[in-house]
Amino acid sequence: MRTICFYFQVHQPFRLKPYRFFEIGDDHDYWDDYSNRNIMNKVAKKCYLPMNQLLLELIRKHDGKFKVCFSLSGTVLDQMEAYAPEVLHSFQELVATGHVELLNETYGHSLCALKSETEFKDMVSLHQEKIQHHFNGYKPKVFRNTELIYSDNIGEMVAKMGFEGILSEGAKHVLGWKSPNFVYVNAKEPKLKVLLKNFRLSDDIAFRFGEKAWNEYPLTTDKFIGWLNQVPKDDEVINLFMDYETFGEHQWKETGIFEFMKKLPDAILHQTNFNFSTPSEVIANASPVGQINVPTPISWADEERDLTAWLGNDLQDEAFDRLFELEKQVKRLDDQDINKDWRYLQTSDHFYYMCTKFFSDGDIHAYFSPYESPYEAFINYMNVLSDFILRLKLAEKAKA
Repeated sequence: MRTICFYFQVHQPFRLKPYRFFEIGDDHDYWDDYSNRNIMNKVAKKCYLPMNQLLLELIRKHDGKFKVCFSLSGTVLDQMEAYAPEVLHSFQELVATGHVELLNETYGHSLCALKSETEFKDMVSLHQEKIQHHFNGYKPKVFRNTELIYSDNIGEMVAKMGFEGILSEGAKHVLGWKSPNFVYVNAKEPKLKVLLKNFRLSDDIAFRFGEKAWNEYPLTTDKFIGWLNQVPKDDEVINLFMDYETFGEHQWKETGIFEFMKKLPDAILHQTNFNFSTPSEVIANASPVGQINVPTPISWADEERDLTAWLGNDLQDEAFDRLFELEKQVKRLDDQDINKDWRYLQTSDHFYYMCTKFFSDGDIHAYFSPYESPYEAFINYMNVLSDFILRLKLAEKAKA
């Protein structure tokens, strides 16, 4: 079996509104509805709707031989419900073809797997319920953690929840001489299969496609097919994992990204010996070649492929630790509005905005952030968190 597995992350965070110190205790509405609505509608117009329509046409044209998979965060599903129901309908139409797989993840696109197994399980259950609600009882078999964050311990927790496989990054420092183009197993729970991203071929599309300074620019279908045909003959699966917003948002329509994708399936099916598979099909059909040892968590972010996009500096660690100090209080109160805000506050993007790396990856962080600086992001978040703590105290008094 030689196959290609396309995976797309679909996510939008609930962004915080500017929240000043003197509003603490008076204003319990934290979310920037105007910005969240506008960004969702902009991305829907540039990416989600045209790309979903293209994928639907390709699936029908190739009679199911072309397949993809998505993970849709709980926060993006909530935004589709509120701001863009036509986008949600277009994803439902894709899944109804039977040739699109959905993955489970944490509802709030959270980093909770690094901090609390209890909250991790709760977040996964909430996401399962959301997927089942919107997609006719659909129950995912494969998991992908927030930002492809993975370790041996996280894999063990995921296996205990009954998943067959998990997606992660084919990080060089983890693989060493090994290739990402095979199926591996978790080092602690071998029944869990691990699919690793081929970061070079994935990032050629996701990051370098429209980069005129790139020595391989422009990336044509023929050139990409040539690279696939150079893959060693024994390699079994090419995992092409990327943000869905690559299409039309990060790489604008004018770069030719849609035309590239329109031609790619036909070229792969007729000019290579690869076919297309979803993650569960890869897991069912490919035999693992060995275990992958990941004692320290990895991710798909930045050059280091570690956690430093979200955690590691004083700002990030202070905010993250303070947030999770509240977990027992939140669970004890079990208040619907408090639970919702607690989970939206866990979204990884808030900590990403606090990243202070200003070398090779600084421009990428600045591009995604609504703040002037990481320090502004931290102050705004901690103001909101201060009010949230006051709400918890008041709610506990009222309950006593």
